[in-house]
Amino acid sequence: MHETLTVELGSRTYPIYIGNDTFSHENFLTQHIKGKQVFIVSNATVAKLYMPALLKVLNTVYQADTYLIPDGEQYKTLETYSRVIDELMRKRHNRSTTLIALGGGVIGDITGFVAATYQRGVGFLQIPTTLLAQVDSSVGGKTGVNHPDGKNMIGAFYQPSSVFIDVDALRSLPEREFSAGLAEVVKYGVIWDAGFFSWLEGNMQALLAKDRSALVTAIKMSCKIKALIVSEDEREEGVRAILNFGHTFGHALERMTRYTQFLHGEAVSIGMVMAADLSRRLGWLSCDDVSRLENLLEAGGLPTKFGQPINTTEMLSSMGMDKKVVDGKLRLVLAKTLGSAQIVESVDSQMLRDALISNV
Repeated sequence: MHETLTVELGSRTYPIYIGNDTFSHENFLTQHIKGKQVFIVSNATVAKLYMPALLKVLNTVYQADTYLIPDGEQYKTLETYSRVIDELMRKRHNRSTTLIALGGGVIGDITGFVAATYQRGVGFLQIPTTLLAQVDSSVGGKTGVNHPDGKNMIGAFYQPSSVFIDVDALRSLPEREFSAGLAEVVKYGVIWDAGFFSWLEGNMQALLAKDRSALVTAIKMSCKIKALIVSEDEREEGVRAILNFGHTFGHALERMTRYTQFLHGEAVSIGMVMAADLSRRLGWLSCDDVSRLENLLEAGGLPTKFGQPINTTEMLSSMGMDKKVVDGKLRLVLAKTLGSAQIVESVDSQMLRDALISNV
């Protein structure tokens, strides 16, 4: 059983399949593969669980090659990207090949960037196996790798031809990684849909228990919101920037801790609280709104505080390297209410510092 959403992008429109066993059914997968070669990128943990089922579908028809990269944000680099390219060349993959990303956000981002650039663009499918990837990074076409001085600084917009979301894959996900994905789910309620935020408040325990019905609802709502926003603004020239709520703060925290202290969703969780606190200082959110956000994130097993004194100069410098900086101006996504967000290009520097300092 599955449900289908559509990301409307003209000739590059593509489906998102949400359900169970979405990628182990041949008729789903093969209709999106044009040539006779496929190249699957994964990591050892995910491959052990899901690669056999995927290869069972593909091996009888295609030249199906695989490549495993190490697990972790610290491997989302040009060096890893180059090694994938080397393997494609070694296995003689041509312009009709299709790359398949089997894994979480790091796998999807690197594989998508390779697909965007190998022989100037080849086929690309997403099979996200983490909650964070299912509700966020697998949808929308952002691909790339990190630079030592900035997250996702090297990349391209390159849409997949389809996304296969298997909810049952989440049952094998470690609790910490599952909670990290919930941060992005909560984000959609904050920036777009107050009713969804309230639904999450009432259903967080069901999500943590991995209730299939609750998971399908949360993933479907998240993907629906993102698909609507991406369809309106594919290249982040306007409204799509609101998807970065909490991310400018979170990316800075990741860089400051060298991508070793927090999972991405954990850093975003702390960043959303920072953004919410700044929104309160501007008179937009109430104290109760901020408390509701903190309580919901904590109920999902997420951190809401950095946990140690913040060097505001270092933090602001790190935030200044974020992609949301335009013409030297730091753009922040803040919450007008729970359910709507706004891009702000000018914030009082002392107010911003106070919001950082209070989050310890």
